[in-house]
Amino acid sequence: MAVIANPLRTKKGTYLLSGLLKRLGQLLLVLWIISTLLFFLIRLTGDPADLLAGDNARPETVQKIREAYGLADPIAVQYLRFLWGAVRLDFGRSVQSDVPAMQLILERFPATAILAFSALGLALLIAIPLGTVSAVNRSKPLDRLISMLVAIGQSVPSFVFGLLLIFVFAVNLKWLPSFGQEGPKYLILPMITLSLGFIAQLTRLVRSNLLDVLNQDFIRTARSKGLGKVVVLWRHALRNTMLTVMTVLGLNLSILLGGSLIVEQLFSWPGMGAKIAAAINARDFPIVQAGVFVVALVVFTVNSLVDYLYVFVDPRLRKG
Repeated sequence: MAVIANPLRTKKGTYLLSGLLKRLGQLLLVLWIISTLLFFLIRLTGDPADLLAGDNARPETVQKIREAYGLADPIAVQYLRFLWGAVRLDFGRSVQSDVPAMQLILERFPATAILAFSALGLALLIAIPLGTVSAVNRSKPLDRLISMLVAIGQSVPSFVFGLLLIFVFAVNLKWLPSFGQEGPKYLILPMITLSLGFIAQLTRLVRSNLLDVLNQDFIRTARSKGLGKVVVLWRHALRNTMLTVMTVLGLNLSILLGGSLIVEQLFSWPGMGAKIAAAINARDFPIVQAGVFVVALVVFTVNSLVDYLYVFVDPRLRKG
């Protein structure tokens, strides 16, 4: 018996493959543009050979360092060598430590990822219930209290909040360590510090979107059918706010996976952001180039995944 192919399924598969190829092409273009801009702009900051040689180094010493790291070649030759290395994920060796730059960045990435995901997870656990309670109790004392706390959370800089946490829980109470990464308890203070701004942002977002959804016709229809308040709220209202929440989460996760410079430096967290910042100050070109390449790759990948996850949240997009 002959098997008849489903034309609809074949068409969907073609569209999916076409979309993936299109995303891959966009990714390669973005990485090339960002890497090229970085290659030329970073060389305007100065010559790393001068930094390595020291203030009182002789010109011949500086020249030998340039030749050793390929900095004496014409800029076009350096650029072509850089592109060929980028294709192979080889950005050269660190000027300071003589270790492959990509290796140093990838060693720091897990610490940054742990901090980023834990901070966003904590923000979700707190912000969604807070925003929901605030919307349900609109204009009531509880809503005003939550709105006031959100305003404080958005106005207080993260480093100020982090210093306060260190002073209370590390210095005075001595409950938690204030720097390093030697166990789960070392994550608590930087995680709370990093999540503060996102908790405030997501709480306001959930509240405003939920208030808008609760006034729509399909919510009134669900209530008229006799559905309970909890069912209407969690199954219908909150589900329709998730697209906006996912968009904000994707953007924030992209930023955090690039490394939270202030929090990582404040708590001596061995993340990627602190490493890239130190490399910029030291004019360590290979580290900066590898770090920005990884950040661009992560940002594009996360945003693409969020776009594809939309169809699992919104049935209307699945039908389309």
